[in-house]
Amino acid sequence: MIATIQPGHISGNVTANPSKSAMQRAVAAALLATGRTVIRNPGLSNDCLAALEVAENLGAMVKRVGEEIHITSKGVAPFYDEINCGESGLGIRMFTPITALADRTITISGHGSLVTRPMDFFEQVLPQLGVSVKSNGGKLPLEIKGPLQAKDITIDGSLSSQFLTGLLMAFGSVAEKATITVDNLKSKPYIALTLQLMEHFGVKVKNENFEKFHFERAQSYRACEYTVEGDWSGAAFLLVAAAVAGKAEVHHLNTQSAQSDKAIMEALEKAGADILPGMFTIIVGKSGLQPFEIDATDCPDLFPPLVALAANCKGTTVIKGVSRLAHKESDRGLTLQQEFGKMGIRIDLDGDLMHVHGGTGIKGARVFSHNDHRIAMACAVAALTADGPVTIDNAEAINKSYPEFYDHLQQLGATVATEGETVKH
Repeated sequence: MIATIQPGHISGNVTANPSKSAMQRAVAAALLATGRTVIRNPGLSNDCLAALEVAENLGAMVKRVGEEIHITSKGVAPFYDEINCGESGLGIRMFTPITALADRTITISGHGSLVTRPMDFFEQVLPQLGVSVKSNGGKLPLEIKGPLQAKDITIDGSLSSQFLTGLLMAFGSVAEKATITVDNLKSKPYIALTLQLMEHFGVKVKNENFEKFHFERAQSYRACEYTVEGDWSGAAFLLVAAAVAGKAEVHHLNTQSAQSDKAIMEALEKAGADILPGMFTIIVGKSGLQPFEIDATDCPDLFPPLVALAANCKGTTVIKGVSRLAHKESDRGLTLQQEFGKMGIRIDLDGDLMHVHGGTGIKGARVFSHNDHRIAMACAVAALTADGPVTIDNAEAINKSYPEFYDHLQQLGATVATEGETVKH
């Protein structure tokens, strides 16, 4: 699909889409629980749909009832010998330790960019917990056989906070007394979100400064009702759009959320945007924007909207955390450099730092999403202040996390035209 976004002013109100991070974790917890869980305001992006399918294959009954998702489960009891996590990095890393709770051989696969991402940390850690693991040279597909035995273990937190999420959730189902010790943990806010959700489902973990996670007694997940909060990752693009091209009120955002991407508020404040935060709504308006410095190591998904913001700031913005970008849907550091370069914005990569030279004017251009949802959205936001239309090839990449994105831009007054099939590159 091709999307063409015209330059223009935006204004109005929009409701943030549901958090796919919270939704996928809730699906996993519902699978681990006994009984019926009701998920309200469910996310229905590709990653969320993949999580629901995995839960079904691992033994849950999933039913859509009006605007809710009902998940009935008795714990992990696989119906099939294979699960497919789609293209979800969180899905593959979270569900693999959970799948390992079963005492049978399961093949775990995915598609798209997921098949090129390193998975060797499973082979490093899971065998220490009694799980046999075979991979395809450190990549998918994986073949695993449990059952996972929860015991004291030390892992390298720089490998993947998403894998730690899966390990924590799996331990919550079977650990009687065990401690997970983590060295060099990245993305602590995502682990805070995991712990918050586990507690909502009845499993408490003693967190010692995000370095030790203690399971002090046998626990079990409790089926319950859960409302998915708005997604800061997707809303970041709307908030940046408002800061550079008008004014918008974005609803259903929890400023007390454990989601790491609420750090977009720090960036907007540093850049000098007009901000009026409430408890569950944010109003952002255009103002004279200045370059800023921010450490995005713990929120790497913010790089694309941060670049769209920095492109509109007069001067050089410095963003730290480039090392976290290599194994996303694309190598985002290089992809941002390439696609924003087409729009006349120079980006320099210097080790772990990204320098965005903003205020030089954004040019209308034809860009390519690289099948990366966040690249597509960043280019669309940049188009709002370009000197001509920006056309995005492979624009349907947004379906991975935020299928309503172009509709929401139009709701705010942007002119978006979509047509045709995927353009091959």
